[in-house]
Amino acid sequence: MDLLWLFFILSALQPVLQRRYLEAMRVRKIAQIEKTRGSRVILLVHRQETMSLLGFPLMRYIDVHDSEEVLRAIQLTDDDVPLDIVLHTPGGLVLAATQIARAIQGHKGKVTVFVPHYAMSGGTLIALAADEIVMCRHSVLGPIDPQLGGMPAASIVKVASEKPIAEVEDQTLVLADVGRKAITQVEAAATRLLAEKMDEAAAKALAAKLATGTWTHDYPISAEEARGMGLPVSLDMPNEVLELMTLYPQPVRRQSGGVEYLPQPRQRETRAR
Repeated sequence: MDLLWLFFILSALQPVLQRRYLEAMRVRKIAQIEKTRGSRVILLVHRQETMSLLGFPLMRYIDVHDSEEVLRAIQLTDDDVPLDIVLHTPGGLVLAATQIARAIQGHKGKVTVFVPHYAMSGGTLIALAADEIVMCRHSVLGPIDPQLGGMPAASIVKVASEKPIAEVEDQTLVLADVGRKAITQVEAAATRLLAEKMDEAAAKALAAKLATGTWTHDYPISAEEARGMGLPVSLDMPNEVLELMTLYPQPVRRQSGGVEYLPQPRQRETRAR
């Protein structure tokens, strides 16, 4: 009976101990990267989380709490200290992403954004403010076109303009009006972020391409395509950043399917002939 109780206690404590262990390992790795690069490391990592009671997935995204924390971290950093921002996010609130992007742009030291896997929507808006965007060969960015109630603002505007106004519901007209304003605002914000990296005409053209619904919202912009657009993209991803990401595991567990592999580097074997 005592062994059974001990088993239940250890089972209950295991998630807590594992979380504390990961937190300690992350602190150690962040400190290591900061010492090596002489920078301030800030991570904006959003994983899909599982709610403890019912077990259904809860997607995290960039919100005002994130912007408050990032701005606080930047305020605690001397102007001449470089910033290393690690982004792994599906996007989020335009307000929060714009605040972070403006704070990054206003920092005097070099700002490097690392995208180990993906930084979509608001994550891309933040990346536009960086002096350098470091991606892996298969990392992706995404369009920054605003979404209203889960629908693309550009599509709402198009629907309202193509139908006779007498056949358009008032709610759709209101959404179209808000959509035009949202597109204009995001496009202007992106233009300001890009103006320091390219001439004004090129900045406006790229901002329009990213913000006005050229693609679907989940369109993956590869490192090669982003570089072709004129963005300062590098493929020199440090191993330390990739190692740091392994300390942010996906908490969702499936009973079947998924991906499995041996987590060691695999090199070609040399055989004697």
